[in-house]
Amino acid sequence: MRFGLSFLVSAFFCFASFGAARLDAAAAGAAAAERPVLLIYGDSLSAGYRLSAQDGFAPQLARALQEKGWDVEVRNASVSGETSAGGRERLSWTLSSLPRDAPRIVILELGANDALRGKNPRRLEKNLDAMIARMKDLGIEILLAGMRAPRNMGGRYRESFDSIYPRLAEKHGIVLYPFFLEGVALMPSLNLLDGIHPNKAGVARIVSGILPYVEKALRRATGAEKKDERRWFW
Repeated sequence: MRFGLSFLVSAFFCFASFGAARLDAAAAGAAAAERPVLLIYGDSLSAGYRLSAQDGFAPQLARALQEKGWDVEVRNASVSGETSAGGRERLSWTLSSLPRDAPRIVILELGANDALRGKNPRRLEKNLDAMIARMKDLGIEILLAGMRAPRNMGGRYRESFDSIYPRLAEKHGIVLYPFFLEGVALMPSLNLLDGIHPNKAGVARIVSGILPYVEKALRRATGAEKKDERRWFW
């Protein structure tokens, strides 16, 4: 009888431990699935052009988010020389690599090369519009990084180009960072010798400026923004 009782007790604790282990594993899996994924989708300005692996936009932004207490997986799919047309062509393939069971955020930073090559602003707007619509269809939160045309492109071109980003942000109801190179453009100390691409200090300035907007997009994607709003209601 003692043997039978001992066996039953041992079996109970064995099954209890096994069940707890399964619950812990499930909880860990759920936590991993809920970890937001932030994808940076742009050109050389966000690709870390001629910078060390730790000094580019993605790693500096990842560290800044970590310091703010965010547990986010930051991925960089930016390509140097990319235009809005090229970005549109590879978008579906790039998005297919993102997990479907986690909050997803994309920083869309394209247009600088369109302007440098004098591309028609209407074509740029069409490409950005299509990319934003595609991401929204997939439930992805978007932060649109605005760009400005070089001042030597002429007033009419600049006006047509610069107005694209706020117009698209309003149309789609997405977060807009008005100018990706705010505080960095035309500042020799914050750029490489080419005067176009930010150096390490320039990237740090970009991260500092865009960080509140990234956090806003993250709160939207994770539902934290709605939770904050509900706190004001009784």
